Amino acid sequence: MRILSRVFVFLIVCIVPWRVLAIENFRQAFPIVEPDPGHTKLRLSREGLEAIEKITNPIAAVAVIGPYRSGKSFLLNQLLSLSCYEGFGVGHLRDTKTKGIWVWGTPLELMIDGVKTSVFYLDTEGFESVGKSNVYDDRIFALATVLSSVLIYNLPETIREADISRLSFAVELAEEFYGRVKGQDVAFEPAKLLWLIQRDFLQGKSVQEMVNEALRRVPNTEGDKNIDLVNQIRDSLAIMGDNSTAFSLPQPHLQRTKLCDMKDGELEPTYVAKREELKELVTSIIRPKIVQGKSLNGREFVSFLEQILEALNKGEIPSTGSLVEVFNKGILERCLKIYSDRMATVPLPITEQSLDSAHEIHRTEAMRAFDEQHFGRHHARKSVTQLDEEIDKVHSNVILANRYQSSKLCEALYMKCEDQMDHLQALRLPSMAKFNAGFLQCNHSFEEECVGPSKANYEQRMSKMLGKSRTLFIKEYNHRLYNWLVAFSLGMVIVGRFVIKFFLIEIGAWLLFIFLEIYTRMFWSAETLYYSPVWHFVVATWETIVYSPILDLDRWAIPIGVLAAVLVVYWRCCGRRKYGSHWILPLYNNPKNGSHRPRSD
Repeated sequence: MRILSRVFVFLIVCIVPWRVLAIENFRQAFPIVEPDPGHTKLRLSREGLEAIEKITNPIAAVAVIGPYRSGKSFLLNQLLSLSCYEGFGVGHLRDTKTKGIWVWGTPLELMIDGVKTSVFYLDTEGFESVGKSNVYDDRIFALATVLSSVLIYNLPETIREADISRLSFAVELAEEFYGRVKGQDVAFEPAKLLWLIQRDFLQGKSVQEMVNEALRRVPNTEGDKNIDLVNQIRDSLAIMGDNSTAFSLPQPHLQRTKLCDMKDGELEPTYVAKREELKELVTSIIRPKIVQGKSLNGREFVSFLEQILEALNKGEIPSTGSLVEVFNKGILERCLKIYSDRMATVPLPITEQSLDSAHEIHRTEAMRAFDEQHFGRHHARKSVTQLDEEIDKVHSNVILANRYQSSKLCEALYMKCEDQMDHLQALRLPSMAKFNAGFLQCNHSFEEECVGPSKANYEQRMSKMLGKSRTLFIKEYNHRLYNWLVAFSLGMVIVGRFVIKFFLIEIGAWLLFIFLEIYTRMFWSAETLYYSPVWHFVVATWETIVYSPILDLDRWAIPIGVLAAVLVVYWRCCGRRKYGSHWILPLYNNPKNGSHRPRSD
């Protein structure tokens, strides 16, 4: 156990200082993007990203791309004034050639437009090497195109058709992103494309003439589709016309395998002079990397790299469409929020027509905001479709919420009307006028307040409920009124006979009672009474007494009854003493107890 502990401590002591030194020594090349085991997609290398993340200044990147074994790493070492032993690994010197994308860990510090800028140089894996797919090469090209401020297209001897075809991705980027209206933020500013042609002789055509000739349209008299595609790429490269330049570089020495061991004095003087011109040219066209209107520092550049790599790895092939999605993601979310916020202000429930109108207005507003801000011309259609789908989802949720609120409101109004109808059915003093008034008020309030998609369904329920309530009330109304009148006539007999002792009241009450009883006996049932003109007169009189806009007797029946009882008691106790027994029309008089009885004294 002690031996294992000592071995562990020894390993920690030996390894940790080396690791710290490796992290702190940034004067070397680091991988920032590596191929996956299948050599089809790319992944990040955290070790190299540390060299970039520590930079707080605006960043610019110079990337060199080109075919396999075309001298890219040697060229970068020359631009950085480094030997092959110090800088990027050169293929014929080391077994470990460039895989993925590498960065020189120590940036050059330049003053660009008065701003201190850190310039990183990127070395990329060459095209067309053995054991790789074209898709992998396309991803390397695409990533270098997007990340760099200056893209050096390093080509040996001449320009081939395959070299032009590889620019199709850059062309798509130009079509999607570069043609923005001046004054608006762009997703990212295009890299300066530098055609670098390395050849042994410089006689004849200039390199710019060579590039122009290579980019000239190919005659296509027979309408070949493949030639049309090639010409389409050539036409599209015109978009980058102001953004590209050409430069030629002679061979540094005939013995290429010994270049890394040679000093400048041993190299071709023409090459050394042209190399210095190339350095000045590259320095003059470098600009900080601008993404969505602002320059990037180290951490922001790494974050940008992560986004782009994720987008390029999405599909089977790297596409500008996936990049458009990345840049439009935030814009899409903002426009969707515009729609959601506007729809949240719509008071629910409302009619379906009003909701559809609000949806169209706010959808148009969100789409207009997206059209004004989005990146990309052709591939932005997918983002537009996605925004439309997201808006439809929000709209569907609003429709459900509107249905719920409508159902909730109409159900509350329905229950309120049902309770009101039940209350009218149980009136102490039945009144058709009061029932009709409540019926109309309930129906009117329902029609006015119940809105939304649930209104039609609840209107049917409401109509059935009101119809049943009306039928039941009319059926019970005559029976209850008949019973009330019978009870009232008997009550008034008692009041006129024993309480007030007003015989006219008693006589009227007896007549009403006799009419009700004899008529029903003569015509077999009370129902026949309800069709007689006398009953209609009684009903009209009853309705006039019981309910009017001024007085609702059903509500005031008890207070009025109590008040009448108090008046009767007062009259019985005090009124006769004060006014005598004849202050009202004929009363019952008892001769034995009358006032004309002779005095006993």
